[in-house]
Amino acid sequence: MKDTMSSTSTESKKSDFGLIGLAVMGQNLVLNVESRGFQVSVFNRTTDKTDEFVAKNPGKKLVGCDTLEAFVQSLALPRKIQIMVKAGAPVDQVIEQLIPLLDKDDIVIDGGNSLYTDTERRDAYLAGKGLRFVGAGVSGGEEGARKGPAIMPGGPASTWEVMKPIFESIAAKVDGEPCVIHIGPGGAGHYVKMIHNGIEYGDMQLICEAYSLFKAAGFTTDEMAAIFNEWNEGDLQSYLIQITGKALEQKDPETGNALVDMILDKAGQKGTGQWTLINAAEQAIVISTINAAVEARVLSSQKKQRVVASKLLQGPKPAFSIEKKALVDKVHDALYASKVVSYTQGFDLIKTMGEKKQWGLDLGGIASIWRGGCIIRARFLNRITDAYRNDKALTNLMLDPFFQDLLNSTQQNWREVVAMAVSNGIPVPAFGASLAYYDSYRAERLPANLLQAQRDFFGAHTYERVDKPEGQFFHTAWPEVIG
Repeated sequence: MKDTMSSTSTESKKSDFGLIGLAVMGQNLVLNVESRGFQVSVFNRTTDKTDEFVAKNPGKKLVGCDTLEAFVQSLALPRKIQIMVKAGAPVDQVIEQLIPLLDKDDIVIDGGNSLYTDTERRDAYLAGKGLRFVGAGVSGGEEGARKGPAIMPGGPASTWEVMKPIFESIAAKVDGEPCVIHIGPGGAGHYVKMIHNGIEYGDMQLICEAYSLFKAAGFTTDEMAAIFNEWNEGDLQSYLIQITGKALEQKDPETGNALVDMILDKAGQKGTGQWTLINAAEQAIVISTINAAVEARVLSSQKKQRVVASKLLQGPKPAFSIEKKALVDKVHDALYASKVVSYTQGFDLIKTMGEKKQWGLDLGGIASIWRGGCIIRARFLNRITDAYRNDKALTNLMLDPFFQDLLNSTQQNWREVVAMAVSNGIPVPAFGASLAYYDSYRAERLPANLLQAQRDFFGAHTYERVDKPEGQFFHTAWPEVIG
């Protein structure tokens, strides 16, 4: 077996950390870990990529290995091996190849976007073989991986103590605090990362709906870029708002037009949003904003059908009578309020699942590590952190005093924006779903009484009465319906 090493000084020393899978995320994580003073061994199925990566980074504490056996033997005990390959079967394949080469208490870390149930299965499987497994959600994209991501590791607390020095050193920092905590046992880390991605779907769709309203109202792309850049200096400050402004500023080198206008309106997705919807349905938790965002991506992919329908199905021609500055202020409030709902729904799902699984989740801690490094990092996550730290039993984020005041003060503009969009035929599914959730949650009485009457009518499902104690159920002998 042959090792390719970046310097002779690494030849006798065992590495502190190993990584398998040198795609862009993997390479950037390796460089991040190495820059914190750790020696890192690397392995890739395609050995040329390993050799090329090490050669491009001379003088760094890197050990490139041409075989998996050499890679494992290059690591200090207990071995800490992070896998960065495509979720699903590829992760299982790498694990199976590693097992015969590992020693008791070695640690295998899956840093990809794996489904949390797969993580639970792998955790139990490896524990039975005397090995330790960590499902670690890593958010921040390529830049975050290199400069400091948000990391959401699950697994045993004892394993966290071993990984803590490395994870805390490479994570993003906010107010001196690393954006990583031990999330909980088993699949908790990957589960929280999944919901993070669901919230990200909602966040992105809401921003796109604000953009769509401005475009329909006649704003130029440069004007819109200026709006998002200004918003990024205020209470809407976030990574997604920031990159939206930058994206709108970008010019297409071929045509000179705004690049965003040259991009086909067909959105992609990798599955974490859909996983979130399935889990929410299983737990009977409303995540209507995230659901609207996922469905918006699905509808966007039906481009050919939409082009045909646009010529057949009628709607109003957009006509805005409101001044631009007033519209900007109203959309700002609608966006802020809807973002609160998206995070509310995400945290409600996390809370519910955490209690069901007895993961002992720290919601304030989760919000705190999302303040830096990750894609949904935003200024108002400080407020979410405070909300859950001030009241660990908080049933719904909207009931926190800060968010109560925010929603009460923005709800009128929020309504006007949704009404304007509807009257002008501009689809705003996430804005509308967020407002409907807000109104439903604050409603003392919903029309579910009629729904229960219908259920009892056709299926004898029974109902409770407003004038009887809770828990008593009644059935009515409804009149027969013919035909």
